Amino acid sequence: MFRLSENVLQIQESATMAISSRAKAMKQAGEDVVVMAAGEPDFDTPEHIVAAAREALDSGFTRYTPASGIPELRGAWAQQIGQQRGITYDPNQIIVTAGGKQAVFNIVYALVDAGDEVIIPSPYWVSYPEQVRAVGAVPVIIETKAEQDFKIKPQALRDAITERTRLLILNSPSNPTGSVYLRDELAALGEVLVEKQVPVLSDEVYDALTYGVEFSSIASTGEDICNLTIVVGAVSKTYAMTGWRIGYAAGPADVITAAGRLQSHSTSNANSVAQKAALAAVTGDQSSVEVMRQEFDRRRKTMIQRLQSMPGVSCPVPPGAFYAFPRIAATYDRQYNGQVVDGSLTFCRLLLEHEKVAAVPGIAFGDDAHMRLSYATSMAQIEEALNRLERFLSHLE
Repeated sequence: MFRLSENVLQIQESATMAISSRAKAMKQAGEDVVVMAAGEPDFDTPEHIVAAAREALDSGFTRYTPASGIPELRGAWAQQIGQQRGITYDPNQIIVTAGGKQAVFNIVYALVDAGDEVIIPSPYWVSYPEQVRAVGAVPVIIETKAEQDFKIKPQALRDAITERTRLLILNSPSNPTGSVYLRDELAALGEVLVEKQVPVLSDEVYDALTYGVEFSSIASTGEDICNLTIVVGAVSKTYAMTGWRIGYAAGPADVITAAGRLQSHSTSNANSVAQKAALAAVTGDQSSVEVMRQEFDRRRKTMIQRLQSMPGVSCPVPPGAFYAFPRIAATYDRQYNGQVVDGSLTFCRLLLEHEKVAAVPGIAFGDDAHMRLSYATSMAQIEEALNRLERFLSHLE
């Protein structure tokens, strides 16, 4: 009865959400599933943040706010970004969004027309190419490998730029690989972007989660590249606030104003109470951030050590985020209970069906040789999942 638009027909369901939903449904049905798929901290939101939400409710702060967010939160983020990255933003250069995902979409929509090209390094977060396709544009993928630490090089970037290029999407620390660009690497990419006058959307949602390396923003490497950069962040990973749905985009005022116009006709303001909670997160006690980071680091070391000891699996050490991205291609063309493992999708399906471990196939991120495991869950769950994975591997023929 209905003819769906070409734009929406181009969009695939989020693989991470789909697998997490299936795993949760299996658990609700009584199956003993270990979920290693979702990028969601298992910690509770810190109490002082929850208390701020209660206070907002008790005071009746439940009405519309400005579409681009309450001034206090925009100002607080401007101050935090300045302290952490050395970048000066006016509050009107920041928009508060319903999570980092909406921030990315707003910027893509504001800068990209149908037929334009957007450069995306792979492996990539699953939503980047789908959001580009949603506006009728073309994702241009630059493949990276573990030997490159999953990072693009300046010449590869230069070679990918054409007259139709309108944007580069860069994610550091990375989902799914955990790779982190160093400051000099970002500066080198920035030189190419400035020369070619190509803007960059720098997704920095995992900025607080690095291990043994220092986080840097491409926007902080020089004034010229700063003027071409839109920084995206959120409270979701840093403060264990995934369900609160609060993110931001910061950049040149004309881009942020355009994103605000779009948002005023789509969702309007982000949740009012959640904005107050985010304000408490950004301005309040930050000790919980370090507590969570240290625990993620402990889990990371355990997971990587175990994965590296498994036959048919190799895994680089991720210096950021909370994911491992092990290579499993050595298991392909082998069989499990008579079924041929012909790629990451089959590997993860069989792992879920037979060992009740939910992982995300690498093909969802543009790299079929790998899968993604999240260590944003308890150590007990991690150990159990790895035991089951090891058992699964031992049954391959």
